[in-house]
Amino acid sequence: MNLLKYLVSRFATYLAVLFIGITILFILPRLMPSDPIEQYIGSLAQESSVALTAEQVADIRKVLAEMYGLEGSMFEQYVGFLRRVFTFDFGPSLSAFPKPVSEFIAAALPWTAGLLATATVFAWIIGNLIGLTAGYFHHSRWAAVIETVGVLIYPVPYYVFAIVLIILFAFLMPVFPLTFTVMPGPLSLEKVKDIAYNSALPAAALVLAGLGYNILGMKSLSYSAKEEDYVTYARLKGVRDREIMYRYVFRNAILPQVTSLALSLGTIFSGALITEMLFSYPGVGLLMRRAVGDGDYNLLYGTVSVTIVAVATATLVIDLIYPLFDPRIRHR
Repeated sequence: MNLLKYLVSRFATYLAVLFIGITILFILPRLMPSDPIEQYIGSLAQESSVALTAEQVADIRKVLAEMYGLEGSMFEQYVGFLRRVFTFDFGPSLSAFPKPVSEFIAAALPWTAGLLATATVFAWIIGNLIGLTAGYFHHSRWAAVIETVGVLIYPVPYYVFAIVLIILFAFLMPVFPLTFTVMPGPLSLEKVKDIAYNSALPAAALVLAGLGYNILGMKSLSYSAKEEDYVTYARLKGVRDREIMYRYVFRNAILPQVTSLALSLGTIFSGALITEMLFSYPGVGLLMRRAVGDGDYNLLYGTVSVTIVAVATATLVIDLIYPLFDPRIRHR
C-alpha cells in the first residue's frame, strides 16, 4: 500500500512540475515589451523593396498570430499552447519555413539523449566507485589525494571544462576535431566509430564536471556508513573487506546518491546544452542557439518545452526505479 502511495505521489509531482514549467514558459514571453509579430513585419518591410499595403500587413499579422498561437483570449492561447506541447506540434520554423519545428527537434533530441545519458551514467558510476573506495579506506594517502582532486574539480562549471579540452586536444594537440563533423548516411560500424570519436570531447567535459560531486558525496556517505554498528559486527564476524565495502557500505551509501542524481538532472541537462553549443554538437543545445540567433520563436518554444518535459520525465524514471535500490519502500 505504501508503495502505491509512493508511486501516486511521484506521478502527481511529475504532473505538477510539468504544469508549472510549461505555464512559466507560456507567461514569460508575454511579459516582454517586444512583440515578435511587429518585429517580423518591421524586418520584412525593411528587406522588401516594395512598400507593403495596409491589407498585406493585416494579412501577415493574422497569419503570424496563428503561427505563434497568439489568437484569441489569454486562456484560449494557453489551451492552444498546452495542446501544442502535448501533441508535439509547435508549428513551422520561421527561419526554415515551412519545415515543422517538430522535425528539427526529432532530429536533434536523440543526439542530446545519447550524449547526456552516456556521460551521466559514466560520471555517476565512476565517481561513486572512486568515492566509495576513498571513503572506505579513508586513512590511506591516496584517499586524501582523491578528495583533494574532487574538491578542486567540483566547483568548475561545464563550459570551463569544455573550453580547456578544446584548447588542449583540438588546438595545442589536435587529437580530436574542434567541431562535430559526421557525414550523413546509413548507420554502420564505421559511422558509429566516427560518432564516438567526434563525441569524445563533449562527453569528457560532462563526465569531468560530474565526477567531483559524486566523488565527494559518496566518500562522505561511505565513511559514515563504515562506522555503523552492522558494519562493525560484520567485521568482527570475519567478513572480508571487499564484501563489507560492496554488500554493506555501498548498498546503504548509494541511496542518497540516487536521490541527488534525480535532483541534479536539471543542472546536468543545462550543462549538456551549453557544452553542445561550444562543440557545435547537433543536439537540442545547438538548436536552441540557432533559434535565439534567428529569432525563431516557434523553434525556441519547442526546444525549451521539450527540455522541460525531458528533464521532468527523466526525474520521474529515477524516482520510479528508486524502490529497486531501497527495499524499505517496497516492504514498509
